[in-house]
Amino acid sequence: MKNSIVSIARRALTTTVNNTALNLRYYCSPPSSSNAKLFVGGLSWSVNEKSLQDAFSSFGEVTEVKIIYDRDTGRPRGFGFVHFSKEEDAVSAKDAMDGKALLGRPLRISHALERVRGEPVVVPRLRNTGDSSRGDA
Repeated sequence: MKNSIVSIARRALTTTVNNTALNLRYYCSPPSSSNAKLFVGGLSWSVNEKSLQDAFSSFGEVTEVKIIYDRDTGRPRGFGFVHFSKEEDAVSAKDAMDGKALLGRPLRISHALERVRGEPVVVPRLRNTGDSSRGDA
């Protein structure tokens, strides 16, 4: 009985496109086609939600701004998230603001990864290849 359920589930998660089987695995809902949420790192401790929203609102409608705070100290952890209503606005904001200074600190901006509750987020890391400072050339 268990094997038949597993095979039915595998067939449900596999589809065929041009005679090629594609495995589709979703832990909860399928990933959204739009990514209008930006991760903003390198924030100054003096940045608040209002100043972050003001910095990004010139690129489009900002629907939500969230700065992450330390649970114990209540101080900002140096990063946050900016949600836009349109993906195009998020892309233009990322392109324009990545590396720019806000209150004296350069911002590091990328599209935010959607976190699935209960599952670890695995972010691929690139190896340092050809780092001439170590003599590995």
